[in-house]
Amino acid sequence: MASPVLYQAYQAQCDLVAPTRAMASLAVRALESVPVGLAGNPLIRSLSAGNELVARAGFTHRRPAFGIPTVQMGERQVAVHEEAAAVTPFGTLLHFVKDDQVPQPRVLVVAPLSGHFATLLRATLRTLLPEHDVFITDWHNARDVPVEHGPFGLDDYTEHVMRFLEVLGPAHVIAVCQPCVPVLAAVALMADASNPAVPKSLTLMAGPIDTRINPTKVNELAMAKPLSWFEQNLITKVPARHAGKGRPVYPGFLQLTAFMNMNLARHVRAHLGLFNDLALGRVAEAQATKDFYDEYFAVLDMTAEFYLETIRFVFQEHCLPRGTLAYRGRVVDPRVITRTALLTVEGANDDICAPGQTLAAHDLCSGLKTYRKRHHLQPGVGHYGVFSGRRWESQIYPIVQNFILANE
Repeated sequence: MASPVLYQAYQAQCDLVAPTRAMASLAVRALESVPVGLAGNPLIRSLSAGNELVARAGFTHRRPAFGIPTVQMGERQVAVHEEAAAVTPFGTLLHFVKDDQVPQPRVLVVAPLSGHFATLLRATLRTLLPEHDVFITDWHNARDVPVEHGPFGLDDYTEHVMRFLEVLGPAHVIAVCQPCVPVLAAVALMADASNPAVPKSLTLMAGPIDTRINPTKVNELAMAKPLSWFEQNLITKVPARHAGKGRPVYPGFLQLTAFMNMNLARHVRAHLGLFNDLALGRVAEAQATKDFYDEYFAVLDMTAEFYLETIRFVFQEHCLPRGTLAYRGRVVDPRVITRTALLTVEGANDDICAPGQTLAAHDLCSGLKTYRKRHHLQPGVGHYGVFSGRRWESQIYPIVQNFILANE
């Protein structure tokens, strides 16, 4: 395990810069209240832009709001409110309830547990909501979960998926990125047990089913070090001030720092662009950048056992495609899936989960008839474009929607 003071050092650094960020925030508000005649002054705008960048520097550890108060259904705006359909110490099954009684296909969206909150899928949900009754796995920040609730590993994640699907009854499930392996495992286990809540369809989007295929830089990094290196260098303990004090975690700030370093020049350009947009009064452009980084900089800690087991079983030992993945000692066999239709979606430019890695699920689910399986490779999109953005809305989502309807 990394030094337990690693998290404490991070917390101390945050505390140290907090007054500077607070003063910069006050300066922004003060500069916003200057007389109208000075508001457009280039120097005033530049000072305000610089202070806003300082005020926004750093990560947060609270889940942002989903912020979906209404959806457009036909010609009507329908109100949406959030309800907890089930709650455990580690996650909430969150239901987006619409003030409309029209029956729609029930869909469980399984969010990644990889350093960000489920709100990263806000755009996915907003697209799904008009035609579907939507639920999502809203994973809790591990640093807020007291140690008396015990560990949370890959088996526990898989168990949560199965229990949440049982709450919904026969429904449809969409796994985005990292959860594709435990979700496929959950469906196989439910099929093997003849569980009445086995889903009608399974959509796997840009997930690491078999990372031996077209390995990316992310896959190579996972293979470059022994598991002991990850445990000794990346796992630390939650400081005493938080509810999860003493819990071993892989901190979200380490995960995000690693991701940012992979594309550091892009993030620097984005913040230079934000400064220019603020200084020049380009409100819409600046707000789009701020919205993105408000979400991107909201980090979530993973339990040590979940992170290390994912590295080991998914990225190093490739247990699912090799037929050795086990759930509480019971081998997972996707060949038993015969009723749940399968759709896989990949992005042609994905540099996190390369084309072919998710498609591998088709060979594993050999018990499914060919007409029950479909694959879509989307040209021109990277990892995030698979589930958000223009091509998701106009080209990928219609395929997902039609697939769900065909198996309803």
